[in-house]
Amino acid sequence: MLKSLFSGVSGLQAHQIAMDVESNNIANVNTTGFKYSRANFSDMLAQTNQIATAPQGELGGKNAVQVGLGASISSVTRIHSQGSIQNTDKNTDVAIQGEGYFIVSPDGGSTYKYTRSGDFKFDASGNFVDNNGFVSQGWMRDEETGKVDSTAPITNIVIPPGLTTPANATNEVVLKANLNSGPNVENFTPAYATDTNGATIDPLGNTIPSGSLGVLFNDSGEAFNLQDGQGIWGSFISSAQNADVAVAGGNAQTLDLTFTNDDGTPINITSTTPTTNPIAQTATQNAQTFAAAINARTAETGIEASVDNTDPLNPTLVLTNPNDDSDSSHNIRLTAIGAGDNSGFTTLSTASADPVTTAYRYLYSPTGADTTTDVDKKFLTIADLREAMQNQAAADIGGSPTVIINEQGKFEVSNISGVNDMSIKMTAFSVPGTSENILFTRSMQAMNAALPATSTGQAISQAFNAATHSSSIDIYDSLGTKHTLRMEFRKTDVDTTTGSTWAMTINVPEPASIDTVPPLNEKKGQIRFNNDGSLATFAPPNLSFTANNGSAPNQQVNLTFGTSNAFDGMTSFDSKSSTSGISQDGFTGGDLLGIRIDQSGTLVGSFSNGRSFGLAQIAMAKFANNEGLTADGGNVFLQSANSGNPIIGEAATAGRGFIQSSALEASNVDLSKSLTQLIIIQRGFQANGKTITTSDQLLQTLIGLKQ
Repeated sequence: MLKSLFSGVSGLQAHQIAMDVESNNIANVNTTGFKYSRANFSDMLAQTNQIATAPQGELGGKNAVQVGLGASISSVTRIHSQGSIQNTDKNTDVAIQGEGYFIVSPDGGSTYKYTRSGDFKFDASGNFVDNNGFVSQGWMRDEETGKVDSTAPITNIVIPPGLTTPANATNEVVLKANLNSGPNVENFTPAYATDTNGATIDPLGNTIPSGSLGVLFNDSGEAFNLQDGQGIWGSFISSAQNADVAVAGGNAQTLDLTFTNDDGTPINITSTTPTTNPIAQTATQNAQTFAAAINARTAETGIEASVDNTDPLNPTLVLTNPNDDSDSSHNIRLTAIGAGDNSGFTTLSTASADPVTTAYRYLYSPTGADTTTDVDKKFLTIADLREAMQNQAAADIGGSPTVIINEQGKFEVSNISGVNDMSIKMTAFSVPGTSENILFTRSMQAMNAALPATSTGQAISQAFNAATHSSSIDIYDSLGTKHTLRMEFRKTDVDTTTGSTWAMTINVPEPASIDTVPPLNEKKGQIRFNNDGSLATFAPPNLSFTANNGSAPNQQVNLTFGTSNAFDGMTSFDSKSSTSGISQDGFTGGDLLGIRIDQSGTLVGSFSNGRSFGLAQIAMAKFANNEGLTADGGNVFLQSANSGNPIIGEAATAGRGFIQSSALEASNVDLSKSLTQLIIIQRGFQANGKTITTSDQLLQTLIGLKQ
């Protein structure tokens, strides 16, 4: 009978503990990061009145007769399930979504405590602390490398108040852009000016090499695409200029002339006057015979012959190159030369020995072309063509006529210093088997004009333009002073086999310097592309920058334009020239304006210089057995013998959850479940109380039997 009293008492005690546990859960329903507990009941040792017996013969076996001695609380289990995430307005609040615990220390890292409560803040000294004043543990930014090393030992997270960041000199400029390789461009600038001495001058007044004329564009951005053998016929004196040849009379006179074709091929014309006529041939008759022989070959030579009989005793054979657009054979130069004493006429005049019309042929040659000795005045660059035209103009009209490329990229012809009148005529030229270049011809024909000697008028072509693209970015010296670095790219050459070449001009504002030869604030280079548009190579790979303002000199700035034979940087496709990305790693000094925390737990500082970088990173710990942690009050846990050692690392790695900023993890107590559990505990407690009162009544009846 007494055993039932003790069973009831143990039941009351067990339910009382369960009540304490559940009351604590309900009390912490609004405690940040709280994990509720569960009381686990177990029965106590039973008293065996009769042991169990096995079956014997015809008798069956019997079970043991045991009487329990009550209940107890065997353990209290803490449930570490995820609590709901609640957004807050405080940027230093953090919550863990997933496994893991924040690490805090009350003694500078000598001992650690663990918590799910991310209600952190900065104290007056800049310590990142929780509500207990414990300092959050993690990794600080290394000032030398500028990075947070999460493999180093953890330490107190401290962000000093009024933190400033020193200036950082630019070490690298990264550019990703496309330079248009197509036949039509939108971004172009005039071809560089060329003076009367043949020097090519850029907009800053610097003398530079001239690029291939074949890659230039007209005013509409259409590529000339000059091919070998295309060009222009140019004349600086009237195409009606006569090569006058005096013809003698007499029988059996011989005409022996040689005309030189545009490709240097000689065209010989031979004719002999009749010998059967007993009357001697007159000079006029001989001239007419010779004219007929020359005109019979006009389709080949482009040369027309006529007889000037103004003086019948001394007629003249007139040779003319019309250089007329309607004449398909105008691509012939007039260089008629008599062949010895049997020519039948007197010595050629000076005018007849000079070409009236000259061909200028584009010839792709990486080493350039000799414009003074080549038969067809071959040219590669716009400077070559300018030189050939100026030399020919001086030879044709005498004096010092000038041909320049002006600042608008146009040929500009002046006759202010010429001796004779100038009559400019430009027509298409192409070798057999090659079509005319209409765009180039049209641009040059704009010069067709008459310029009297010593006149101030000018003949000007249409503009010649180069495909260009430019990008600019501010770089910083060691003092944090900003300097604009400008990179201009200009298409200069195309090789049908290997790809294209662009000249590169880099400059900075004076007094800064990036080169050792004047101009010191400018550096020349080039960039080449493969025929698939990928980057081939570029130079220079870096710059030695000196700001000349007291900052550190010879600052090395690496230029990163991409990987050779790849498409991860500069490219040259048939699409609009554009810069898709440009960056540099320098910055001026700045003051800390604010801090935000990302999913990896990195405290990212934003500074007044516009820079943002990680100042520290919150460490997280993971345990093999979360339930083995022991509570220490203040929302923190301690490691125990059954929790295992903490595995420390970054958030969102190795099974650790990620961190959500401006949020807190709520208590995981389910209030409805806890209140229901209260009813269950109450009923259990009441039932155990009834056990005691009932046992008491039975004992009272037993005592009454003696009375």
